[in-house]
Amino acid sequence: MQAADPPPLLTLTEVSRTYDDRTVLEPLDVELAPGRCTAVMGMNGSGKSTLLRIAAGRDTPTTGQVRYEGRVVTQDDIVVRTEIAIVGDQVSAYPDLTVREHLQLVAVAHGAGRDADDLVDRALTECRLDGRADALPGSLSSGQRQAMFLAAVLVRPRRLVVLDEPEQHLDPAARRWLAGLLRAEKQNGAALLVATHHAELALSIADQVIVLSDGALTSRGAPDAVLAEISWLAEIR
Repeated sequence: MQAADPPPLLTLTEVSRTYDDRTVLEPLDVELAPGRCTAVMGMNGSGKSTLLRIAAGRDTPTTGQVRYEGRVVTQDDIVVRTEIAIVGDQVSAYPDLTVREHLQLVAVAHGAGRDADDLVDRALTECRLDGRADALPGSLSSGQRQAMFLAAVLVRPRRLVVLDEPEQHLDPAARRWLAGLLRAEKQNGAALLVATHHAELALSIADQVIVLSDGALTSRGAPDAVLAEISWLAEIR
């Protein structure tokens, strides 16, 4: 007898976003359960980042509602802030803190206490930053900076991980490492919402792919079926 799917952790119902008289996201529904990944794909400007910000509680939908484990998501909700980890398109770093100090700050801020050093050491190893632990952000390559932001997710609690094009600045080998990292997060029970341009990453980690175009949902379904329909994919790979 097949086990039932777990109940959704995140539910978006008829969410849309309008700025002045411009609609950047038309009404759509999304459900995401623990241990599942939804990949969001589309050309630049299609509404992917807007959808992710709304899902993470960083933006308020013009219409509709976002619920996290049944509670309405708001920007000042402590539970939401504690349990949703984000790697977004506007992540910044303190220029005078080393990589290790950044990770320690995140770990301590999220209540790691005495476990902070162990969490940081494991994250540095997992994200292949051991040799750059004492480096300042300004001295890192773009790929190393992206790895640092991903490492910051690993040192904090997270039940939902929202990632906006996490493959940016990563070479093919690093993208394969990223896919393994995200699969491990799923296996540990985290829900993933990932905006990506890379078909290989979506195929490797996603249970569902949704495609946006000019803010509208144009396709939704199993990754292999949806990706086979995307004619513009070769243009952005």
